[in-house]
Amino acid sequence: MKEKINLVLVDICGRLPYGVIAKNCKNKFDVPANLLPDVIGIKMLIAEYDLKPYLRPMTSMTEEENREYEAFFNYDGVEYPEDYIDWLNAHHFDYRGLIPKGLALEAPENMYKVN
Repeated sequence: MKEKINLVLVDICGRLPYGVIAKNCKNKFDVPANLLPDVIGIKMLIAEYDLKPYLRPMTSMTEEENREYEAFFNYDGVEYPEDYIDWLNAHHFDYRGLIPKGLALEAPENMYKVN
């Protein structure tokens, strides 16, 4: 349980500036992005209410997003993690594999505005 809480805590905190929405699975309601920072005694919230962020699977990346994502890698294949992790968070992608682990929910289509 501690590993689950820490995994979700790290993932949600990195997404707060980008308006992530989470579901309170115990009481079956969504927690809007603007309220998450207010409840960021979030370790307790994750444990007690089974809080799960809505994320987009990497496979939902549009062609335009894919071009933007590929631009983070130079011709030698060197990554620029600080930039592309922020980009992935801003686009709400599940780059940490939380959906298959049951720690996040797949975001319904159009939940997050895709540029």
